[in-house]
Amino acid sequence: MLEFVTDRQIYKRVLCERIPRARDFVWLATADLKDLHVDKGGRMVPFLEILSDLVSRRVAIRLLHAKEPGPAFRKDFDRYPNLIEGMERILCPRIHFKSVIVDGEFAYTGSANLTGAGMGAKGNDKRNFEAGILTDRPGIVEQIMDQFDTVWRGEHCTTCKRKQFCADYKDLLL
Repeated sequence: MLEFVTDRQIYKRVLCERIPRARDFVWLATADLKDLHVDKGGRMVPFLEILSDLVSRRVAIRLLHAKEPGPAFRKDFDRYPNLIEGMERILCPRIHFKSVIVDGEFAYTGSANLTGAGMGAKGNDKRNFEAGILTDRPGIVEQIMDQFDTVWRGEHCTTCKRKQFCADYKDLLL
């Protein structure tokens, strides 16, 4: 499958269908990270609850993001204490790509940040105009994973010109 998706399709296909069914791992990359709510059994819950459910099922979660999330996200994060140890997170101010990888078998890559307006979770008049690609083609999924993993492993850190803004890089030096 190689499919072009927009707006609300991103929300339904990625956040509501694929991520909750993950068995082994979910990797998320986003420039912007905000309090995002999704449908869970007919009620709207913080997306962090879905991630918490995955952690409870021993699904590994990795999150790359470019800046600290806002206060609403942090408040919701505190409601799911298993995420503190169960979700790995790296803040890299150079992250601008947006991708979701599930179990190494499915990937989304496109313009949508992990926000309600970006992922299409908001109402018709409040969401961004976004576009992306969904795929389960192994060669493409592998390329998306390679981009994520290269940043995750810190391959760019030693030559990055923005290290002074990167708390995670400073922690590596200690």
